[in-house]
Amino acid sequence: MGGHYTYAEVPFFDYLKETFDLERNNYDKVGHFIQGFVPALIAREIVIRKAVIIHSTWRNFFIVCFCLAFSAFYELIEWWVALASGEEAEAFLGTQGYIWDTQSDMGLALLGAILGLITLGKLHDKQLSRVHANS
Repeated sequence: MGGHYTYAEVPFFDYLKETFDLERNNYDKVGHFIQGFVPALIAREIVIRKAVIIHSTWRNFFIVCFCLAFSAFYELIEWWVALASGEEAEAFLGTQGYIWDTQSDMGLALLGAILGLITLGKLHDKQLSRVHANS
């Protein structure tokens, strides 16, 4: 949806903006939350299956750091595209005049990663134990 309409013009989020009297269309914020949530689960799967980090505290710390690095790299790509495209940069970036857009994007990725680990960690452990029991 964001690719078709651009982040700042997704209709449902325009509706939410008008209904709740928000300053901006926040579709991109959902994407950045998912940008932390999904990679956290993928990284967790890989780190556990490959037995890279055994202790859960260090594993979770590594996964959160990985997700933040992934988010930061995406923000750098957005910046590079903005520099290369010039005038069209605002539509691509979706900042909508929000000075803290990059920081809030990374904050939402952090929140997504942490919530992904908290909400699905135990379920993931159960699924992995079933896989190991059947192998």
